[in-house]
Amino acid sequence: MPSKNRNGLPAYQRIQSDLRERIESGELLSGDVVASERDLARIHQVSLMTARHALTSLEREGIVERRQGIGTFVAAPKIHFNKLMSYTEQMAGRGLTAGSKVLFSKIIENEEGATAHLSLPPRSSVSKLERLRHNAGEPFALETCYFRAAEFPDLLSAPLERESLFVFLERKYKVDIGHADEEIDATAADRRIANLLGIPCREPLLRIRQVIYSTRGKAIMCVLGFYRSERHSLLVRRFR
Repeated sequence: MPSKNRNGLPAYQRIQSDLRERIESGELLSGDVVASERDLARIHQVSLMTARHALTSLEREGIVERRQGIGTFVAAPKIHFNKLMSYTEQMAGRGLTAGSKVLFSKIIENEEGATAHLSLPPRSSVSKLERLRHNAGEPFALETCYFRAAEFPDLLSAPLERESLFVFLERKYKVDIGHADEEIDATAADRRIANLLGIPCREPLLRIRQVIYSTRGKAIMCVLGFYRSERHSLLVRRFR
């Protein structure tokens, strides 16, 4: 049987918990070296196999990464698109604080693609919000959101640099977000997006187009997002 501590946790989970706490507290940052299996075994007084199991599990979760012949390092945070959550909520789920820089915020009348997705007549007024999403000053994604301008007055004047857009809509406008239809494909970064995300021009990106609906089935926003492919993964669970 696996050894346990006084709280009843298996030893490998104790090691995982310790490493997670150090990462979430900022003691260990992305790219920092993690103690070797041998060092972890000595520190936690467990077998080498137990320490190896702890690191293997953390690697599967994407929390650490192993580099053959070099060592184990704290992995860059990754976002998993397996649940309809805002970027802020996704980052909070990893114990991280998301931030945004608003690049464009204005009511426009010449966005026919957005009005079609929102089931509005052509040239209807829509609120356009473009934000650069980041964590610890490092850009992760570029997202452009469109809303029905008449239904969400004062939205563009809200402090959306830190707060979850979903939470704000639910609190301010009493919107119950239900589901999203998504189109996902790969694309290459153009010069503007590459400069904003701090990556080489033509770098692969994950492009996601979303139409987000309320629980009543009404389209309330559409989103075009470009995400750094090495920082995001798509987790799909299939049933038969």
